Amino acid sequence: MRSGDRQLVIQARRAVLPDGTRPAEVRISAGRIDEVGPITSPPGPRAGPGGGRAGLGGEKVITLADDEVLLPGLVDTHVHVNEPGRTDWEGFATATRAAAAGGITTIVDMPLNSIPPTTNAGALRIKREEAAGQVHVDVGFWGGAVPGSLGFMPALHRDGVFGFKVFLRDSGVPEFPPVDQAGLGAVMERAAALGSVVLVHAEDAAVIAAAPPTAGRGYASYQASRPPAAEVAAIAQVIEAAERAGARAHILHLSAADALPLLEAARSRGAAITVETCPHYLALAAEDIPDGATQFKCAPPIRERANRERLWQALRAGIIDCVVSDHSPCPPAMKHLADGDFGTAWGGISSVQLSLPVVWTQARERGFSLDDIARWMAARPAEVAGLTGKGRIAAGLDADLVAFAPDDGFEVDPLRLHHRHKVTPYAGQRLTGVVRRTWLRGTPVDGDPPSGRLLARQGRTR
Repeated sequence: MRSGDRQLVIQARRAVLPDGTRPAEVRISAGRIDEVGPITSPPGPRAGPGGGRAGLGGEKVITLADDEVLLPGLVDTHVHVNEPGRTDWEGFATATRAAAAGGITTIVDMPLNSIPPTTNAGALRIKREEAAGQVHVDVGFWGGAVPGSLGFMPALHRDGVFGFKVFLRDSGVPEFPPVDQAGLGAVMERAAALGSVVLVHAEDAAVIAAAPPTAGRGYASYQASRPPAAEVAAIAQVIEAAERAGARAHILHLSAADALPLLEAARSRGAAITVETCPHYLALAAEDIPDGATQFKCAPPIRERANRERLWQALRAGIIDCVVSDHSPCPPAMKHLADGDFGTAWGGISSVQLSLPVVWTQARERGFSLDDIARWMAARPAEVAGLTGKGRIAAGLDADLVAFAPDDGFEVDPLRLHHRHKVTPYAGQRLTGVVRRTWLRGTPVDGDPPSGRLLARQGRTR
């Protein structure tokens, strides 16, 4: 590698690069990766969180420990920060601190459950003003599309949102109502004209209305109230609308494996459809959820073990592109933990800090590698959102990096989580994989001061 003055060099006996895992030296200048290549000098002793050893040209050299792997900073494109308006649920400071502790260096914030929702340029401006100076990782923003907001989409796109989210059924908050089938088609057409993407919470309202309502503490009752058929019907509508409009569509939090053949067939026809799933669908199983355990409630619901294994097979086959958290917190009282009523409890799981170890714990048992993790949780989410400077360890990209100990383990202690409320279905679980250090553009993320930036879609006109 070339000699010369560099700010930082990170050496790793195992670095997860776009073409595989191997020993590597990553040279960082002005917050970007300058070069990636073989280690040019014998690795020195492990440096502490803020330390290093002197190298040629006054470089600071950090050498990862033998049990550590250098990963690209993860990209989580499905996070509900909720600020402003519902900051008592979560906020930019707490959500991004939790993300950094989990090896996530970029999040993209969902347009709800904040008040106002991000459905027009003014709301986006308010959200950016609230986030400024608070964020520990880089933060981008999705826009939203609701009935009557079609005319606001061009301005939101101009001002840098990465795409537009819609619901096909009740979102759970009144200020973000769902679109009907005609509205979905109109949003797809407008997004196609803008060169944007439509993200869809794909559950069919009519199928859910015909299902039996949730009855109290029974998880089986909650699961039956949102059957796989609701996802299948909605995804069929999304595929039809996207193909008719020539639009890009992204299926959010896929739970029902029964929809996979539809998605595979659409992509074989050339439809521009991408798909995500979430850690809870890959790690948890309906058979193991006790009645009254509302910390497990999310929408769509966690399904059976057999369904879970089909999702893993779809990841292996490339039918599912991404794994992202769908971090959706609320105050503990809204989870109705005392009475365990699945009908009234808020549906959301807070997992932004735990996504990596949760997925890795399950993935390694099935023979997957950290190369797969980096693809599902860094490179592909960055590609879906159009974050061209994120998600890989490569020259010219942001120096967002993670020192990860894949064989180390820990027991989940909710009090050690950084998100605002400590409710989690993973409490007490033993997980494998520990995030030891996180760098954002070459700077360690240690909680003080916040050093994240607010991102906008590349090519925005303002």
